[in-house]
Amino acid sequence: MTDSRLTFHVVGAGPVGQTISLALAAVQHIPKDSLDADLVILAIPGEELETTVEGYAKAGIWRAGQLVAHTSPEFGYGILEPALKAGAIPLAIHPAMRFTGTSMDLPRLRDARIAVAAPNVALPIAQALAIEIGGEPVVIPEEARAAYAESFSVASEFSAMVVSQAIGLLEAAGIENARSIIGPVVKSSVDRALNEGHFALDPNDAETFE
Repeated sequence: MTDSRLTFHVVGAGPVGQTISLALAAVQHIPKDSLDADLVILAIPGEELETTVEGYAKAGIWRAGQLVAHTSPEFGYGILEPALKAGAIPLAIHPAMRFTGTSMDLPRLRDARIAVAAPNVALPIAQALAIEIGGEPVVIPEEARAAYAESFSVASEFSAMVVSQAIGLLEAAGIENARSIIGPVVKSSVDRALNEGHFALDPNDAETFE
């Protein structure tokens, strides 16, 4: 992929699609307004993916040799079966990060791991695309996709909820600069958890949470 430029079209106007579009353009791939591009990226909610792929297949959108990728954590490349039947090359490419819709997303993408999946013959393409947009590819087998999606959800949504609650407790107590107080606590706690790795939680063991 690095030896040739692709035309690409991103379906989805949210921060994920916008950031990936910027990342591809930054390495000289060429944005295109139509779906007959060399690479089509479906940066849409997971619940819309199946009907969108099937709808495009019925409309005769997919073509042989076209790269078709989605960015949903819930699914591997199997969800793109209608495109595969039309001769397209299915790729699952999910950046393991929360997009904010701000200018910080692009540099964060460069530090992110990117979960990739594809048929064996096309896996190097998925890995190369992940590298092209700046991240490090990590292969997630189809059978592990549900566990990956659950892990991503727990890590992102639960942590955000806990941080929000902690900030709220300080603000309710009238303490100023709650975010600046909680920020270092969260970062140091996350660093410690990453260094120590997984351990079984025992709610009866107070030392676990110290």
